[in-house]
Amino acid sequence: MFSLTGKKALVTGSTQGIGYAVAKAFLAAGAEVIIHGATSEEKTRRAAEELGATRYVTKNLCDPDCAAYLKEKTGDIDILVLNASIQYRRPWDEITPEEFDTQIACNLKATLALMQAYAPAMKEKQWGRIITVGSVQEMKPHPQMAVYAASKCAQLSLVKNIAKQLAPFGITVNNLVPGVIATPRNDGALSDPAYRAKVLAGIPVGYAGEAEDCAPAALFLASDESRYVTGSEIVVDGGMSL
Repeated sequence: MFSLTGKKALVTGSTQGIGYAVAKAFLAAGAEVIIHGATSEEKTRRAAEELGATRYVTKNLCDPDCAAYLKEKTGDIDILVLNASIQYRRPWDEITPEEFDTQIACNLKATLALMQAYAPAMKEKQWGRIITVGSVQEMKPHPQMAVYAASKCAQLSLVKNIAKQLAPFGITVNNLVPGVIATPRNDGALSDPAYRAKVLAGIPVGYAGEAEDCAPAALFLASDESRYVTGSEIVVDGGMSL
């Protein structure tokens, strides 16, 4: 079950954290995986070497030409995982126009642009998997990440809309929703004992998840076994959204 042999995948933001764990799981399942990083060629290359991936690409998803650039570098793919995102922790009334634009560009505009770039070849093959990585903040907004949460809610709306339109072509579009995951992005906040205790108190299972907790759900959504699942969410949050 869950074999990806013969499939080609691009996982954005796969140099660390959830994207890295997903890429590792896909490689173990037999896929050819293209590792993606935003700005550091060296970091992207190192991650690819660690994972045993033969291909990697570096491109900032805030760049207007990100989709065209990545499509030219990767060629057609079977599985698109839209994991990369930008998050600013700031009270809603302190978010600057530049911070708003940056989060929307990476978290929403790039999502649409990459779907537009890669879906045509999937339609020709009559098979494809598109997986976005959302956030538990879609359901439980964080007071310091209002715009980030809004961008993820908008991303989910795209998923549901586009899933219905691509379903006749054998393409599924789904959203993976992580809760509090111990990744480099969260290391700083979770290192504060008082804040960590407050966060964990809101998670029924009582602990933060690991990036590897998200990988099996992504692997399922990328496989043939998920062919009847589209326009849906899989929530991996230890019950935080309950």
